[in-house]
Amino acid sequence: MTNSPPSTPLDALERLQRVYGAEVTQDKLELLQSLDESMLRSADDVSRLHDVLCFMRAYPDNRKILNRVEDMLTGFANRKDLQRYRLKLSDTGIAGTHIHYRFHWKTAKWLYDHWPEAIAIDWAEFEDPSALEELWPLLLPPPAQETLERMSMSPRKWIETLKKPDETDAAFLVRIFARWPAGEAVREKSYDDLDVPFTLLPAVGSPSRTHAQVKPKKPAYGAPGISVRSTAARAMPKPLNVLDVSPRHGRTLINLARTQMVTRSRDLYAFMNADSRDVRILTFDSGIQFVSYGLLPHARTLLEAMYVFLILKNGLPVGYTQAATLFRSAEINFNVFDTFRGAETSRIFGLTLAMVRHMFQCDTFIINTQQLGEDNDEALKTGAFWFYHKHGFRSRNRDIRAIVRRELEHKRRNPRHRSDLKTLRQLAGDELYLSSGKARGELVTSIPGAAIGLSAARMLETRASASDPTGTRSCINAASKLLGCRIDSRFPLSQWEAWERWSPVVLSLPGIRRWSVVNRRALAEVINAKGGHRESDFVALFDKHRTLQKAILKPGG
Repeated sequence: MTNSPPSTPLDALERLQRVYGAEVTQDKLELLQSLDESMLRSADDVSRLHDVLCFMRAYPDNRKILNRVEDMLTGFANRKDLQRYRLKLSDTGIAGTHIHYRFHWKTAKWLYDHWPEAIAIDWAEFEDPSALEELWPLLLPPPAQETLERMSMSPRKWIETLKKPDETDAAFLVRIFARWPAGEAVREKSYDDLDVPFTLLPAVGSPSRTHAQVKPKKPAYGAPGISVRSTAARAMPKPLNVLDVSPRHGRTLINLARTQMVTRSRDLYAFMNADSRDVRILTFDSGIQFVSYGLLPHARTLLEAMYVFLILKNGLPVGYTQAATLFRSAEINFNVFDTFRGAETSRIFGLTLAMVRHMFQCDTFIINTQQLGEDNDEALKTGAFWFYHKHGFRSRNRDIRAIVRRELEHKRRNPRHRSDLKTLRQLAGDELYLSSGKARGELVTSIPGAAIGLSAARMLETRASASDPTGTRSCINAASKLLGCRIDSRFPLSQWEAWERWSPVVLSLPGIRRWSVVNRRALAEVINAKGGHRESDFVALFDKHRTLQKAILKPGG
């Protein structure tokens, strides 16, 4: 029998990173010292060390270890092994490495605004650069257009010719899109259709997982907290503190959230369209906080409100979650970043539900099928269904409940039993629910959006005329008169837009002309809140308006 080779300091630190107690503190410090002074042998080892350091920053044993870890992360981009394996470490989000992604317009513009010198077009990955030629007449001034007609140049050559000497090709492209006098929706759609591949180069302060952090006032030390189950939804803990932040601080926190997506080669609609006036920090114990982001008014949907939350542990982003909420219910999407999974994921999820319940007074939570594994291999492989089942979520589907009973019986007979992929796919075939009261059907997921949209479209067409081609003005006038309020050009733009979207819906609501004056005026307040600073105000007013809720669930009568 051969002896296994001795473990490396990195192996040893990985084994100890989730072990706590005075007896291991000195060992950790010595291993950190050794790894700080050593040259790692592969890109994978560099990435592993970075993950261990990030984990130990979020879950430090004590102040001494936290300081040591932070010092190593501060200088991580200067490590000689990182510089040696820089190209192999692309797309890891580690400071000093490249990121490749086809960023959407708003993220591309954000990168341009902050680091114009660090963005470049990845021409080798640009599938159809010739599509730029169709946009040149819209993007370039007339002299350049006339020259284009006389000369034969590739889009890449044209950009190299026209851009400023100290400007990158990507910065030029974003700049001319930004000055295009088209509407923002047209600009965004045209840019996104190009599907431009970017390379984000390392630059001072540019996005990285290494340096993304909000310094906590008082770090929490020690092992991850005890799990918070959510079966007793009424007993969910309330946050210790809810802080409304200023728009300026809100912009800083939005940038932190966008950084988390960029460094993981992702774009998230809610972070791209977050409103700096609607940012809050909800604090729980053990160093866990949720940064809540509402959407800009123009990015909101007609009915359900979407909020997104960045999850912080000791100020370090460890995941994010989204909640689509209305009817005192919320559909939850939950994600803990790979580095931090298995530490206190279950506890953080329980606190996520507590936080959403506190903000929106929800009594029912829903997990959609994509989160369970539908078209999501990662969720299948991790057994996501059983994670939510342990938190008290149950299917309302009879066939799925039968499969659950069968699997639990197998588990009772053999504690080592695990559901196979085929079974997990079956379990992911319908939504899961957690309710603190009697199960009900009036939920955010039961909104008949298609029927509401069709009724509104028909109403607009009915009221369209030569002087009002879309029928919008006629609908606003009729709806505001019906609800007993006056809408004119002095109204804030965001609320005007809310009335544009809601007016045809109002006129289509069954029986609205028989509503009481109080109910009609309350509906006007609901619409104004949809265009207000905080969409959570809309949720609160909507969820109090029982007459409106019943009408929404039965569009067209």
